[in-house]
Amino acid sequence: MTEGFAYTPNEMELEKASNGYLMSLIAVMAGMPLPIINLMATLFFYLGNRKSTWFVRWHCTQMLLSQLTVLIVNSIGFSWTLSVLWGSSILSNNYIAYMITIVLFNLAEFVVTIALAVKTRNGEHVRLWLWGALTDRICKQRTTEQHYFALPENHQ
Repeated sequence: MTEGFAYTPNEMELEKASNGYLMSLIAVMAGMPLPIINLMATLFFYLGNRKSTWFVRWHCTQMLLSQLTVLIVNSIGFSWTLSVLWGSSILSNNYIAYMITIVLFNLAEFVVTIALAVKTRNGEHVRLWLWGALTDRICKQRTTEQHYFALPENHQ
C-alpha cells in the first residue's frame, strides 16, 4: 500500500500519475521561453484526470500547484527581460542575478520533476514540501469514491 492512501494504486493509476509530472517537461520542449505553456499543458492534463482515482487526482493537483509557482517566477523574468530589451529597464546586477536564479530554479525543477515521475511510477507517494500540504487540503478523497481500477488487496 502506498503511504497516505487507503489502497494500493494499480499500474494504470501509477502511469497516469507519473504522466502528470512528465506533461510539464514535454511542454518545455514546445513552449520555451513562454512561461504559460507548461501551466497550460499541466492544467489540460489535470482537467482530463480530475474525475480519476484519488491517487491520480492528488498527483495531478500537486503538479498543477507547483507549475503555478514556476509560472510566477518565470513570468517575472520574462517581463523583466522584455523591459530590458525595449529600453524601459536597464541591464543591472539585480537582473543578472535574478536570471541566474531562474535558470538554477528551472534546472532544479526539471530534475525534481523527473524524480517525481519515476518515484510516482514506482508506486511511491512523494509529497513536495509546500505543495503536498496544499494538495492535501484541495484534493480530499471522496467518501463515495470507488476505485474501479484497484484490485482487492488479496488479488494484487
